[in-house]
Amino acid sequence: MPHLTHLEDLGTAGVPRVIEQALAWKADGPGAHLRDVLLGMLFFNPSLRTRASFEAVMARGGGSALILEAGKGAWAMEHREGIAMDGDRPEHVREAAPVLSRYVDLLAVRAFAQLQDDQVDEGDALIRAFRAHATVPVISMESAREHLCQGLADVLTLRERYGSLKGLPVTLSWAPHIKPLPKAVPNSFLLTAAAAGCQVRIAHPPGFELPGPVMAQAVALAAESGGSVELGHDQAAALAGSRAVYAKAWGPVLPAAGDAAAMMQAYPDWQVGPAQMARAETDASLLHCLPVRRNVEVAATLLDSPASAVVDQAENRFHVQRVLLDMALGQSALTERSAA
Repeated sequence: MPHLTHLEDLGTAGVPRVIEQALAWKADGPGAHLRDVLLGMLFFNPSLRTRASFEAVMARGGGSALILEAGKGAWAMEHREGIAMDGDRPEHVREAAPVLSRYVDLLAVRAFAQLQDDQVDEGDALIRAFRAHATVPVISMESAREHLCQGLADVLTLRERYGSLKGLPVTLSWAPHIKPLPKAVPNSFLLTAAAAGCQVRIAHPPGFELPGPVMAQAVALAAESGGSVELGHDQAAALAGSRAVYAKAWGPVLPAAGDAAAMMQAYPDWQVGPAQMARAETDASLLHCLPVRRNVEVAATLLDSPASAVVDQAENRFHVQRVLLDMALGQSALTERSAA
């Protein structure tokens, strides 16, 4: 079953295939390649770009989308095994996933991290439960661990702006926020950029480390692709000479050693603005997945400047997602994979 929920489903060979096909289709669309295809979309959390872009892909590709919101118009859903379901979740994934699979050709699921324990979120139990019990391909619209579609859109944006990705210096910079946020987006940018061969620098204050398994995976991907991964607490050093600056808030190591919300606001000078961008190369691009807290995470003047690539990133969600849907349906040569 060609599930596409994590970077490991693509590997270092799959990432450039998706990017190059997305570029080709962006220039000359594939037409009604999804004719008569029905995509089931199940949301456990809110969405704007993800929902709109997937619906647009299906409509423009000749297919259609069935949209459900767990706990709002659809039953709240349980995924844990071996428990007595005597709480507020009357539906289990064991039944929901195969039932939905009888109605649709593909199933897309969006479920955020619980933000209580990094090890629990790393396990990605909900999206893996759908992988286990669905009988059609499952695509992630963001899970507790990763946001595969966003990471691919980010790298597509870099590919468009700079040509070759090999050796491209890019910086993932932590940013302050009013509350802790999931680590799925920074995890996926790190993994996807490493798989593409970029020189990835990560900068964050102490106590905001990304999960160890994600870091180890990124290092392994970079070794395979010819890229690199560097980690530090000096934002200025990480920005020096960078061609792209990804500003992104994420929460502290969980369970937090203190007040997680207060920790997010303890480093206001980490906001990315013109002074920070001045340390990067003159043609450096600003990236952010959106939505963005203006003048909290990123200075509004920078978001409104020519350096900002945030709208391009959002558009590119559409282009990578129609490739992923094509792959999941087995309609593309992109489905060729190594035995590993």
